[in-house]
Amino acid sequence: MPFTPPGRLWSLVLAVGAGLLADAGFPGLGWWPLTFVGIALLFLAMGRDSARWNALVGLVFGLTFFLPHLTWVQGSVGLVPWVALSTVEAASVAAVGAAWAWARRGAVIWSAARYQVPVFALLWVAAEELRQVAPFGGFPWGRLAFSQADSPLGRWAWAGGAPLVSLLVVVVGVVLALGLISLRRIDVGAASGHVLLAAAVLGAGWLLPLDTAAQEGHLEIGAVQGNVPDRGLDAFQQQREVLENHVTGTHALLDRVSPGELDVVVWPENGSDIDPRVDPAAGTAVLEAARALDAPILVGTQEFPETGGRYNVSQLWDPELGPVDSYAKQHPAPFAEYVPMRDLARRFSDAVDRVSTDMLPGQEVGLIELESARLGRTVGLGDVICFEVAYDDLVRDAVLAGGEVLLVQTNNATFGRTDESTQQLAMSRLRAIEHGRATIQISTVGVSGVITPSGVLTQETGLFTAEQMVASLPLRSELTPATRFGDAVAWVLRVLGPLTVLAGIAGARRTPRAERPTTRRALEHAA
Repeated sequence: MPFTPPGRLWSLVLAVGAGLLADAGFPGLGWWPLTFVGIALLFLAMGRDSARWNALVGLVFGLTFFLPHLTWVQGSVGLVPWVALSTVEAASVAAVGAAWAWARRGAVIWSAARYQVPVFALLWVAAEELRQVAPFGGFPWGRLAFSQADSPLGRWAWAGGAPLVSLLVVVVGVVLALGLISLRRIDVGAASGHVLLAAAVLGAGWLLPLDTAAQEGHLEIGAVQGNVPDRGLDAFQQQREVLENHVTGTHALLDRVSPGELDVVVWPENGSDIDPRVDPAAGTAVLEAARALDAPILVGTQEFPETGGRYNVSQLWDPELGPVDSYAKQHPAPFAEYVPMRDLARRFSDAVDRVSTDMLPGQEVGLIELESARLGRTVGLGDVICFEVAYDDLVRDAVLAGGEVLLVQTNNATFGRTDESTQQLAMSRLRAIEHGRATIQISTVGVSGVITPSGVLTQETGLFTAEQMVASLPLRSELTPATRFGDAVAWVLRVLGPLTVLAGIAGARRTPRAERPTTRRALEHAA
């Protein structure tokens, strides 16, 4: 029985279901196998030969995926920015749909599944890579790799980073789609073969040698989730209360450790929105807490230069010397930490004026140098702040600069009781695997966690709670393949995607229109 592509209405229905299922693979449901099913349904929905129609299908998928995936944006900056951001992100999937229609018009690609599977995957990853850089510096939330922290595919981050994991997610999804086509044609043998191939790709991740052993000793670390008033966007108007919460949480660590046992204590982003280098009372509170623990404290705070603007910084406070090192966030979030085209943006939402002072980008790599008396040497702390964990290059640069562990300091207070914090924790877990580094995500309000170099979550806090964590983190200096070559891998994937489109267009021009593949013939060959 030949396969008949879905009609236009059913294509849109499939696209809606695909988007919802793909999102269900991410935290909070976290049913990661559903992401494969979502991609499989999208591949089937894009079965027609029209680039315009496939672009519409991709847009529908994108909206039904990104709108629920980014609901936390609505509570943070309002309805219009949430819809606008989701639409811009969905446009990348629309581009995949159009590109796929063009790419498979070449006879070489449409005639064999062994070409269709990688081509569709390459186009998807190219679109994800584009979302890392544009518009306004990019917004890579919702990359398929970030759904796979609990999946065997997530382990491939060690080999090629997030781009490789996303590529394999799409490969599994498309192979499953080909299996469904074969099953519809009552070709049980071919369908079974596709399922076995998908299972083999999925299970191959277990063969990767993820090493978690300490190579340079252990870092004894405390992390303080101080909590803030659960008042949404107004939470940090109570700056003294937030600072006091983190000071109190630091002293509470003495119930679990003795003074001098910890090498460092980590506070989250915005643990003190009052700059302790400028405010004497805040500086005294931080120093007294550091002296009580006899350990440096990495404080998340803000700095306001005389030239205007502000920096989101981490300051390392020594118990005796005060501030000895710092890192300023390199990638402020547009419309949340700074407002591009403010006058134009204000026409759509007055929420932009909640960002009264634009954040400036830092210029230094995220590395904090910790002088450890216990270890008798300088320990490199790879530090990224909040959304920076979503950007491949920022995390990689911190490890290449000498980061032996990763610290993700974040503030999730403005996102309320949404999935944003657990989505971010999944990213931190993938980064731990990618770079072979023990990782701590520490949030003002949660969810915070301690993560092994193989991505296993060993401690986890609640949401809007005051909690502390103590951990002994293995220090590692060995560089994973993803750390060494991840940028090259990403560039190869970025280039190959557009090349497949050009090859398809060129191939179609050499084929007389009457001989070009119909949608039915293409899908029959694929199955």
